[in-house]
Amino acid sequence: MLKIGLIREGKIPADNRVALTPAQCKWLLANRDGIKIAVQSSNHRCFSDEEYRAEGIAVQEDVSDCDILLGIKEVPVDMLIAGKTYLFFSHTKKMQPYNKKMLQQIIEKKITLVDYECLEHDDGTRIIGFGFFAGVVGAHNGIMAYGNRTGNYSLQRVGASKNFQHLVHTYFGLKLPNIKIAITGSGRVAHGVLEIMNLLGVHEVEADEYVGKKLSYPAYIHLKGASLYRHKISGDYNREDFHANPENYECVFKKYIPHTDILMNGVYWESHIPRLFELEDISKSDFKIVTISDITDDANGSVPCNIGDSTIENPVYGVDKISHTKTAAYLPNSVDVMAVGNLPNELPRDASRYFGEQLLKYVLHDLLDGNSTLVDNATIVKAGKLNTGFEYLKDYVS
Repeated sequence: MLKIGLIREGKIPADNRVALTPAQCKWLLANRDGIKIAVQSSNHRCFSDEEYRAEGIAVQEDVSDCDILLGIKEVPVDMLIAGKTYLFFSHTKKMQPYNKKMLQQIIEKKITLVDYECLEHDDGTRIIGFGFFAGVVGAHNGIMAYGNRTGNYSLQRVGASKNFQHLVHTYFGLKLPNIKIAITGSGRVAHGVLEIMNLLGVHEVEADEYVGKKLSYPAYIHLKGASLYRHKISGDYNREDFHANPENYECVFKKYIPHTDILMNGVYWESHIPRLFELEDISKSDFKIVTISDITDDANGSVPCNIGDSTIENPVYGVDKISHTKTAAYLPNSVDVMAVGNLPNELPRDASRYFGEQLLKYVLHDLLDGNSTLVDNATIVKAGKLNTGFEYLKDYVS
C-alpha cells in the first residue's frame, strides 16, 4: 500500500497552492487501488484542512509514514525527510545557487527528487505547470499598470476577485485606449496572456500592421520563436537548432520597440539565449515601451531591466531610463516593470485545480506504476544519486 502525502509549503513567503485539491484526492482514491492519501495540516493553503476532511482525506501533522510527498515550491532543508520520493519545483536544473544546499541535502538523505519542471512530452513540451494562470495574472497586472500610469482607466487587483470567473466579470465595460501590446512566447504563459487579450477585446494583428499602421483599436502581436530569432549567418530559424545552439542566433525584437506600449514577456530564457534587448536600449529615444510584464521573471534575463523580484503586494516598480536604477512606479522618466515570481498565487484555487488535473492525467499513474521513462527523465536525484541526464550537476553539488 503506497501512501501519498501533500506537504505543507515551508518556503517563505508561504505559497498557498497545492498539487491536488480535495475533490481530486477523493477521485484518486475512488479510481486507484492500493493507495492512501494524507494531507499535512496547513493554515495558509488555499484549500483548508476542513475541506480535505469533508472529502474523507486524512489530515495529520506528521507525514513521515508517506512514501511519496507532493509539494509546490522548494522544500526547506530542515523539512526534508530521508529516503522519501518528493515531487516539487526544485529550481536546481539551471544550477541556481540559492538551492545548492537543498540539493546537497537531498543527495545526503538519499531522497528521490522528481522535478515537475522536467516532466516533458517527447518533443520537449512541458507536461504540467502553473504557466497558464501566471499568464492570466501577469497580463492583467500589465494592463492594470498601464492604466495606473496613464490614468485612462482603472483595474482592481486580481486578488480582489475570489476566482477566475469573477475576474472576468470585472472586465465588463472596460474600454482600452488604442495601445499596442507585444506578447512573446508560445507556451502556457502565452496562452494565459492571450486569454486575457481576448476577454479585453484586444485584436491580434500581423507584423506589417503592427509596425506600419496607426490603428484605431487596441492590438497585440504574438511573437514566437520564428518571429523573434534568426540565425546570425543564414537568417533562418530552426526550432531544434535554436534550442541546441541558441548562441548562433540573434533576437529581432528591437524592430518592434518603437511601436510597442506594453511588453508581456513569456519566453523561456537561459544565459546563452539572446535577450529581447539590452539594458542600455531603454535610454534610447525610440524606446516607446512604458510597461513591461516580465511573466517568466528572470532577473537580468530576457528582459534586462528586470532588476529583481517584485511582490504580489507591490507588483510594479520603476527603472530609471538613464541611471537604470530602481525607482517608484509610474514616474515620467521610468519604465514600469512587473516581475512577480509567484503570480498564480493570486488565483490559487483555480491554479491548483488546473495543475492537479494535469498531474492526474499525465503523471501520477506512471509514478505509481513504476518503470516510467517519463518520470525517470524528470528524476534529478534517485535514492541519493544524480540520475542519468543530470550528471552535469556534479560540480554544483560537490
